[in-house]
Amino acid sequence: MYTPDEKRYEKMPYRRCGKSGLKLSAVSLGLWQNFSYKDNFANMEEMCHTAFDLGIVHFDIANNYGHPYNGAAEENFGKILQRGMGKYRDELCISTKAGYDMWPGPYGDKNGSRKYLTASLDQSLKRLGLDYVDIFYHHVFDPNTPLEETALALDNAVRQGKALYVGISNYNSEQTAEIMKIFKELKTPFVLNQPSYSMLNRWVEDDGLDKFAIDNGFGLAVFSPLYQGLLTDRYLNGVPADSRIGKGSTWIGKMLTPELVAKLNKLNDIAAARGQKLAQMALSWVLKNPAVTTVLIGASRPEQIRDNVEAAYKTDFTDEETAAIEAVLN
Repeated sequence: MYTPDEKRYEKMPYRRCGKSGLKLSAVSLGLWQNFSYKDNFANMEEMCHTAFDLGIVHFDIANNYGHPYNGAAEENFGKILQRGMGKYRDELCISTKAGYDMWPGPYGDKNGSRKYLTASLDQSLKRLGLDYVDIFYHHVFDPNTPLEETALALDNAVRQGKALYVGISNYNSEQTAEIMKIFKELKTPFVLNQPSYSMLNRWVEDDGLDKFAIDNGFGLAVFSPLYQGLLTDRYLNGVPADSRIGKGSTWIGKMLTPELVAKLNKLNDIAAARGQKLAQMALSWVLKNPAVTTVLIGASRPEQIRDNVEAAYKTDFTDEETAAIEAVLN
C-alpha cells in the first residue's frame, strides 16, 4: 500500500487561485501524455506517487486524454486512486475538462452545450471513481453555443455537487470577460483560466489575459510551458530518435529551425549560469508572472518530475538575467 512522504509539504510553494480560497501547488502534474492504454501503468502510478511525495497536489486531466482511446487517462488515474492514493483524496485537487471531440454524434463533438458538458462530467466521474472533481473546466471556447448556456452548465455542475469550482481553458481576455459577467450573476465559483504560455508563446501577455486575471481575481493554470519540449536540452544538438519530434508525434518539429536552435542554446547558457537546466529556467520564468497560479508539467518518467519541481524554488530573476532572456527572445 502506498504511503506518501511525510515531508511532502515542506518545500513546495502553494499559490492562491486569484482571490479565491483555493490554493494549488506551484507545479501541477498534467496527464495529457503517457497515461493512455498503451502506456506502462506501473510507470504512471510511480509518476503520480512521485509527484505527491514532492508536494504536488493538483492533478489535471480532461475527458479526451489518453489517445487513441478517449477517457483512458481518467480511467488510469481512477485506478491509481483505487490502489491507495485515494486514501488522500482530501489532500488532492483533481481537475478535468470537456469541450473537444469526445464521442460520435452531435452531442459529443467539439462544443460547449449543456447536453455535452453535463454528460461528459458524469462520464468522467465514473471513470475516475469519484463523487466530485475539484475543478471542472470548459476546455475550449465554442462560438456556436451561447456563453450563457455554457456558464449555466458549469454552474449546474457545482450546484449538483459534482464540482467544487469551475474554470475555462483556451479563452482569450475578451471571451473570459464575457463569461465572467455571467458567472458573477450566478455567483459561480470561477477560479481559473487554463491557457498555453511559455517563453516561446507569449500570447497571454499580448492579449492582456495575465493582467486581466490579476485585476479580476482569478488565476492562470499554464499548460505547454516547455513548448512541447522545445524548451529543454533535448534539441540543443540535433533531434534524438526517441524524442517527440524524432517519433513524429508532435506538430512542433517544423518550428525547430537553425535560428531557434541558436536561441535555445543561448537560453541554455543563461540557465546554466543560474544553476538550472533549460527546462527548469523555462518553468521558473513562467512562474515569475504574478498572474500564474500553477504551471502544468507533463512527464514520461518520475525523474522528470523531480527535475521540474526544482523550478518552483527559484522563481526570482535578477534584472540582468531578465534583460538577457528578453534580448534572446526578442
